[in-house]
Amino acid sequence: MFTGIVEEMGSVVSLEKRDDMVMWDGSTGEGTELKVKADIMMDGAYLGCSICVSGVCLTATQLDEANQIFAVGLAPETLRKTNLGTLKEGSAVNLERASEIGGRNSGHFVQGHVDGTGTIVDKWVDEDSLFIKVEVPPSLLKYVVPKGFIAIDGTSLTVCEVDYVNNYFTFMLIEYTQKKIVVPLKEVGEQLNLEVDVLGKVRRVKRGVKRRVGLRARLGHV
Repeated sequence: MFTGIVEEMGSVVSLEKRDDMVMWDGSTGEGTELKVKADIMMDGAYLGCSICVSGVCLTATQLDEANQIFAVGLAPETLRKTNLGTLKEGSAVNLERASEIGGRNSGHFVQGHVDGTGTIVDKWVDEDSLFIKVEVPPSLLKYVVPKGFIAIDGTSLTVCEVDYVNNYFTFMLIEYTQKKIVVPLKEVGEQLNLEVDVLGKVRRVKRGVKRRVGLRARLGHV
């Protein structure tokens, strides 16, 4: 579990396909490996620990403490659901270590389980605030609510406006946040990893279950 409060921006060292990944039975297979250079992430890191990379919860598979580099594997599902496959050497990524039980949470509950991606369609400045408009598939936008939480590339942010007809929402970054995360560096047309508020998803699922149970009761099936 994470908080959505980015601790540092790391730099991608490499993103490559490998054919020597060792499986549980000793056989080898192909896989994708991402290596990131970071400072804070290496403090207390251990093999198997969870690190949130631009909103994606990943497992540290290698630690090069001398060069401050950690490696993670990217599963095919991760590459399908996120923007991590577009990274290249030198790309900046948001990083956060897993939260500690009893620690402060200045953001919200972020699982690191990305629901999908959205596309930046507009950016504008209002005094020292940066506003960004994101186009999102209707299947995902239904979980986004005005003034609700959303994790964008792993950053805990507040939704400003939602347009369910034209399939977009907007959010805003204050001056301090703009300098601490990768989102302002992205241009129109680029993708953002999105994780909607898990509590909102649970509430929506519970309402759906209640409706289905009620319908079955009225039809005499329960």
